[in-house]
Amino acid sequence: MSKQEQIVAAFQALQPQHLDILDESHMHSRGLETHYKAVVVSEAFAGLNSVKRHQKAYAAMGELMGQIHALALHTYTPEEWSLQGQAPASPACAGGH
Repeated sequence: MSKQEQIVAAFQALQPQHLDILDESHMHSRGLETHYKAVVVSEAFAGLNSVKRHQKAYAAMGELMGQIHALALHTYTPEEWSLQGQAPASPACAGGH
């Protein structure tokens, strides 16, 4: 199972209504399967601020967090996602070898 598939499986704990896991490692200099972008839409985020949402996401990831270099999290409730419809684009790598 690829790292991306493992991340998808881990986020199932949040019962997402929408889930995109993008491997953005090619945009960085740290190798393969190192940088990911997660767009997670879940009712589990209702009433939570961004810090609490990220804590829930990190908890779902568990030990996988120690196996990657970076995870860009974009967390939405279904209502927020219906208004927004997309996550922001990831910035270009600023370096760091």
